[in-house]
Amino acid sequence: MAVAMASGSLAGAHTLHRSNEAVPFSAKSLFGLSARRLCILPKQKLSALTTTISSPQASLSAAVEDGSYRNTEDVPTPKVIIDQDKDPNATVVEITFGDRLGALLDTMNALKNLGLNVVKANVFLDSSGKHNTFSITKADTGRKVENPELLESIRLTIINNLLQYHPESSAQLAMGATFGISPPKQEVDVDIATHINVVDDGPNRSLLYVETVDHPGLLVDLVKIITDINVAVESGEFETEGLLAKAKFHVSYQGKALIKPLQQVVANSLRYYLRRPSTEDASF
Repeated sequence: MAVAMASGSLAGAHTLHRSNEAVPFSAKSLFGLSARRLCILPKQKLSALTTTISSPQASLSAAVEDGSYRNTEDVPTPKVIIDQDKDPNATVVEITFGDRLGALLDTMNALKNLGLNVVKANVFLDSSGKHNTFSITKADTGRKVENPELLESIRLTIINNLLQYHPESSAQLAMGATFGISPPKQEVDVDIATHINVVDDGPNRSLLYVETVDHPGLLVDLVKIITDINVAVESGEFETEGLLAKAKFHVSYQGKALIKPLQQVVANSLRYYLRRPSTEDASF
């Protein structure tokens, strides 16, 4: 029965497209939550997910967060990780940009403007640079963030601040083409860059790995595609690293790990959608 349901959903997945209107959908479980409605937003409306996008062009000569602007050829790869697994009571965010980041006070204030509390902040150093980590909760409930739209808003807000205060990161990030002062010099082929894998993670859930070219709204897109097949997304980790995005989701179907045919349906649905980012522009 599960296979028949999943196969039918695959046909529906071929109709996925981004239109000029928000498309609501219901999900039985989103990052551990019960049923709710969520909207997948077109690119034109993605600015509403975060605070106003400030142009980094005005900040080229301005001081960065607790530092000074440096424009050198040896620019490190920016990395933003949103981790839902590390702490059961908070969403953990990690930001790395070599050794160039300060205390990120403006970033913390921007997160507070989203209705969030930074309950803990930490900094550690390793060979890859300086890692700033924040534990975030919703201000109204004191609980971790589980809404994909708000998680994506957190991601875009952090990247926007990174582009504003470190404009040299623009050419290193896929978002630089949308919000930065200069697009990436390297263009990544989405067909080559997209990799999807599903493995068992015990009897009650599976691990879904997705790597693809980053774009605004990607986290919401992925959750919608998965939940459209009645697969529950229980928790996960979403990493933005330069031009690419890497996601790891714990998923299940009716409280059990995904059987092989359903794993293939999930992979095919994601691959079909991610490798055709301009489907909405096609004429029928």
